[in-house]
Amino acid sequence: MDRTIRICKEDGRLKDQAIRAATASAGPLRPALLSVAFILGLVGAALPVMAKPAAGKPPALSSVRVYGDYLAGRQAQHRRDFANAAKFYEKALAVDPDSPELISRTFLMEVLTGNFERAAILARTELKRDPSDAVGHLVMVVDRLRSGDSPGALKEAAALPSDGVHRFIAPFALAWTRMATGDLAGAETALQGLDKFNGFEPLKMFQLGLLYDYAGKPDKARQFYDKAIAANEQLNWRVTEIVANFEERQGRSEQAQALYDRFVRENSSSDLATAIAGIRAAGPPKPPISSPSDGLAAALFDLASVLNQPETVDLALLYDRAALSLRPQFPLGQLLLSDILSAQRKAEESLAVLNEIPKDSPYYWSAQLRAAVNLDTLDRTDEAIAQLKAMVAENPNSIGALVTLGDILRAKKRFAEAADAYDESVRRTEASGLPDKWTLFYDRGVARERSGQWEKAEADLQKALELKPEQPMVLNYLGYSWIDRGEHLDSGMKMIEKAVELRPEDGYIVDSLGWAHYRMGDYEAAVEKLEKAIELVPEDPTINDHLGDAYWRIGRIVEARYQWRRALQFGPQEDEIKPIEAKIEHGLNAAASPPRGG
Repeated sequence: MDRTIRICKEDGRLKDQAIRAATASAGPLRPALLSVAFILGLVGAALPVMAKPAAGKPPALSSVRVYGDYLAGRQAQHRRDFANAAKFYEKALAVDPDSPELISRTFLMEVLTGNFERAAILARTELKRDPSDAVGHLVMVVDRLRSGDSPGALKEAAALPSDGVHRFIAPFALAWTRMATGDLAGAETALQGLDKFNGFEPLKMFQLGLLYDYAGKPDKARQFYDKAIAANEQLNWRVTEIVANFEERQGRSEQAQALYDRFVRENSSSDLATAIAGIRAAGPPKPPISSPSDGLAAALFDLASVLNQPETVDLALLYDRAALSLRPQFPLGQLLLSDILSAQRKAEESLAVLNEIPKDSPYYWSAQLRAAVNLDTLDRTDEAIAQLKAMVAENPNSIGALVTLGDILRAKKRFAEAADAYDESVRRTEASGLPDKWTLFYDRGVARERSGQWEKAEADLQKALELKPEQPMVLNYLGYSWIDRGEHLDSGMKMIEKAVELRPEDGYIVDSLGWAHYRMGDYEAAVEKLEKAIELVPEDPTINDHLGDAYWRIGRIVEARYQWRRALQFGPQEDEIKPIEAKIEHGLNAAASPPRGG
């Protein structure tokens, strides 16, 4: 995998996070709660933590076929193929219905696939086995609210644990189930339970605003909404959407428009900017929360947005599924679900979720943008490009489709076309009078460099660095490019060293530093840095290939061939396979120029 493809992957992750932050994240949470998962001790909270299967022996499986279904379910669960895991466990459970292990696993899989009707049936059995099961009580809260049993929902919410992975759910569930029984004061008191969690103050203010807004007390609602806005340096969509809606309903259209304008200024590349026109054109705004069920759905969605990180994605999926069970037509929840499914490489399922968002929704544009990415993932790239080009023509003021188009073209190594797409993004941004964004210049710089337009690329990368000083990806790319070209060697090395200092656990940037030493002939230093990069990203084919080259240069011949074999094992790009095989067979030709990498 060459340097640009890997860098595209890295900045693709950055862009996905930015989209989630602006689109599907809980506005009052970011950036204040960006590390809340770590604060709450959720790192590594995977399915075995969430599911609580019976200790001791496995289910008393009564036949080879059932045992096979159980093992197949375990394997599917391990792969996070929750739909098939649920099917296999259900088949086994039908034969062995009293197995605590099967009940627990089947129950959790049904929750994670969004089948809350079946999950509610299993939850009753699960709670008899383990009355402290937090997911069981959460499912029953959802079930009771959906059936209109407010006292029953409150009873289940009160049983939610105050410790463990799910301990932060109780304040939200208690608040909205108390609202369901008409207890506004009790609802506010319940939210005070968030005070013991660092970083939850913005979310508490936001939820209090929603509570008082729903209760018909606009003066109190405004106080809390204002505090939620003040808690964020950069306005994001969740706060914008709710507070602008509130201002419109209070006859303060100018204030609502000011919020929308600020959001666009601060998030010019967000696809949500396109939602504003649809919202304004839909007529008189309706309250965002029409029932306590909607309120709890909003709270669960906000939490899921924050937890949509690699370490806690299972929790994000669980809470978002619960939110959508309470409120099936919840576009932001659906967008978040599609993001999670896409991240889990379930592009078909993600597309199915996106297709449920109707064309008249203000969020249809965002859904189509994600759909194009899924089409590309499914190797339907021509369809994706055609769809994006149609969106570009349809909305001449938006850059979201252009940026996504550029990203797809760049990943396909169609660099000149990608540069054109980014160029139009920059032109539209400048024409609209919006602030320049470093990401656009970085994107265009990479595409121009790879398409042989170095002078223009260099200017773009320097512009990106001017807009975002000490941005690690820009420092890494520009610094390495200079060294690769034999220009500004000292400055280039200092840039890469700074990038490593800023992001020391990024194996790809550490690899760039090692490969820069290699390009400059300092092979001993190259080995030191590349060995560190291998520790950080052990299965990357390019880093293994680089380390093999560096070993060869310092005479560690056996180890060099070992690293090259590892590089082949980890799936390099097709055009890199034969050169690596040749090195294994014949060694590294000391007279040849080392391959471009980093």
